[in-house]
Amino acid sequence: MARLQPFFPKSHGKPRVDDLRVLSGIIFINRNDLRWRDAPDAYGPHKTLYNRWKRWSDKGIFAQMMVGLAADHGEEKTVMIPLGTSPA
Repeated sequence: MARLQPFFPKSHGKPRVDDLRVLSGIIFINRNDLRWRDAPDAYGPHKTLYNRWKRWSDKGIFAQMMVGLAADHGEEKTVMIPLGTSPA
């Protein structure tokens, strides 16, 4: 998780809920197809999860994370994922 720290925006003002905890909550919500208000309290307030997801999405933070993490693992390549079944 330390490799993700550089991608989070710097905090200004009062201390905020831990970014890694919030990211874990956002992933949990998306993986389990839950509403924001159904997030477990362990990830922080559901309003914080939503606001952070919205702000980070608008700023392209998630895309930067994916590009940065992929760059750590060698050459850039396209992966094709088949949709449906192949003809017999």
